[in-house]
Amino acid sequence: MFTLAAAPDVSVQGAAQQSPMMSLMPIALIFIVFYFLLIRPQKKSQQEHAKMIAGLQKNDEVVTSGGMYGTIVSVQDDVVTLRVDDNVKIKIQKGSVARLKNTAKDSSK
Repeated sequence: MFTLAAAPDVSVQGAAQQSPMMSLMPIALIFIVFYFLLIRPQKKSQQEHAKMIAGLQKNDEVVTSGGMYGTIVSVQDDVVTLRVDDNVKIKIQKGSVARLKNTAKDSSK
């Protein structure tokens, strides 16, 4: 009746299979991009902030992470006392100091 001609067995193993290293290359490339665009700058920023926190001294003008401006009255282990007005002093954690007030930059605003 009907006879089907058997198709020749074409083997393209070399082109169809990728090496395991080539299949991991996109993942490695994505990790490298994330490292240089996200992780590395964040680490650098954290190190600069830690250095700034360690160097806080009396009479430094600072801005807290909540946006409050003040002058440091005293520095203890983990606590900083700020003078925010004539008779108003508050205690905050050192880590909540966002930055030192740059008088040249802030006075121009």
